[in-house]
Order: sequence, then structure tokens, then C-alpha cells
Amino acid sequence: MTRILLVDDQSLVRVGFRTILESEPGFEVVGEAADGRVAIEQAAALQPDVICMDVQMPVMDGLAATREIAGSGHRAAVMILTTFDRDDFLFEAIDAGASGFLLKTAEPEQLIDAVHALARGDALLSPEVTRRVVARFSGPAGPAPSARPPELTDREFEVLVSLARGASNAEIAQELYLGEATVKTHVSRVLAKLGLRDRTHAVVFAYENGIVAPGRG
Repeated sequence: MTRILLVDDQSLVRVGFRTILESEPGFEVVGEAADGRVAIEQAAALQPDVICMDVQMPVMDGLAATREIAGSGHRAAVMILTTFDRDDFLFEAIDAGASGFLLKTAEPEQLIDAVHALARGDALLSPEVTRRVVARFSGPAGPAPSARPPELTDREFEVLVSLARGASNAEIAQELYLGEATVKTHVSRVLAKLGLRDRTHAVVFAYENGIVAPGRG
């Protein structure tokens, strides 16, 4: 069962999200909050797997709440849900520790798929968001790929490169001729060794450090 916390200052929005999410087998909305401060308290008390977080709220906004939740070592994956398709929100959310970013104009199926992805520990970076991350962290030309970080084995480095290209565990397994369980183990080790919260931040790390670049392997 995937436990979900909804955070939005508009009660009608929370009702709508609850209705959509609880229509999916295996989803349970365990709590709601109308501001970031209450969200932090609810996250600690309810131990959700996924937190759907609005940005602009009274008392404490969603970005500040996300930063505090992520900084506390909480295991929940935070997905920012907003009506504003703005790069400053996107990059502040990633920097704060959010695992995903979705517009409130998304279709219900996209919301359900997003929660599934975050619950699995996958990154939630759409192709459009990925392009914006690449542009932000690598620039138009992009740096040449660098040598692997010394913490990683050769195989772990290959997995990191595949992650940065947006590959799923199944795709990595096929590409590297590994079992999916083995890939999952490698992903966990990459994140732990590099001190990264999740796959989203592995993508950012790879582009920011020149490990991969647009148009280069």
C-alpha cells in the first residue's frame, strides 16, 4: 500500500486529488495539510511514502517545507504540484530535495503514474523537464563526459550514465545484460555512495558534473 499525504491550501484541490488517487488500487491518502508547517508535522506523524506538495501556501510555502522534510532524512518522496510552469520553481524544488514536479493541469492518469513512479523510487522528469534541467546544468554546448567518480565501480558508473539518460530499471537491465534486481541494487549503491536522495538528483548530479552531456554518450 502506497501512503500519500496531500498538501494544498485549497480544500477543493485536496478533495479532487484524494478522489483521483483513492480510485487507484493500492493507494491510500493518509492525511492532508493546508500549509507547509502542518505538512512537516504530518510527515513525521504519518510516515507517508509520497507527499503531493503545493508551492504557494500560507504560514510556510511548499519549497521551504520540502527542504525541511528532505533535510530531516524522511523517507517520503516529495512531488511538487503547482499551477505555475516556472523554471525558478522547478530548480528550487529540485534543490530543496523534491523527487518530482508536476503541473496541476496534468491529466488524472498522469498524477497516478507520477505517484507510482515516486513510490518505486524512480525519477519524475518528463522529457520537457529533462530538457530544462540539461539546459540549466550543462549549458548549450555541454562539457565533455568526465571520468567516473572514484566512489563508484565501473558497473555503477555505467548505471549512473544510464540513469542520467532517463532509463528505467528495465531498460538499464536490457542495455547492460543484468537482472532488474541487480540493477536496483546498483542504483541504491550509486545513490548511497554519492549522497543523493533519489534518481532525480542522480540526473542533476550527472549533468552538473559533466558525466553526461547532450548529444554525447
